[in-house]
Amino acid sequence: MLSFIKSSLKYFIVGILALIPVVIVMQVLVFLETILRDFFIYVYGYSNNIFLTVLAFTLSFIAIAYTGYRVTVSEKMWMLHQLELLINRIPMIRTIYRVSKKLVNLLGSQEKSVAKEIIFIEYPKEGLWVPGYVTNKVGEMLVVYVPTSPNPTSGFTIIVHQSKVVKSSMDIEAVTSFIVSVGVDLAQKEELEKLADLNRAGTSDAE
Repeated sequence: MLSFIKSSLKYFIVGILALIPVVIVMQVLVFLETILRDFFIYVYGYSNNIFLTVLAFTLSFIAIAYTGYRVTVSEKMWMLHQLELLINRIPMIRTIYRVSKKLVNLLGSQEKSVAKEIIFIEYPKEGLWVPGYVTNKVGEMLVVYVPTSPNPTSGFTIIVHQSKVVKSSMDIEAVTSFIVSVGVDLAQKEELEKLADLNRAGTSDAE
């Protein structure tokens, strides 16, 4: 009986873990569906005409997609630029907007900056390596965001000399997948071999 209970609990936990990715995807889809549905209901309630509602929805979709296209090709849109100027005049709001924009640019595939750099750093002690995002650089000092598993949005920020880090060939998508999967998804296994060589070299120097 005890063995049956243990097996049932084990399978239950495995089932929960197996469903977590599906639940996350469903949550994202529900969030998007809620936004679109609320917008559709708002427009329909205002006009009370299904044709005008579909037309407004279609035009809004085209406008947002066009904005995304212009931002992707790094072109300034006059209306968006004017809106930014207005927001930058409002205390507190401008800070929130500026930080949010930087975070979006950090993860944006079109942004070519130091934030694209992924590194490994020894933490919390020598011989233990954690991946991090380089978010800023001043001279030889790096500002590094170290995410935690399985939620990369939680973590901490450190300032470290560039001689204390090891550059990684992984991109943001690869290292984020590695963090979220708690190490299960590691496409570039040579990264670990490189770190192992450094540990062996450090051990030899200590002797």
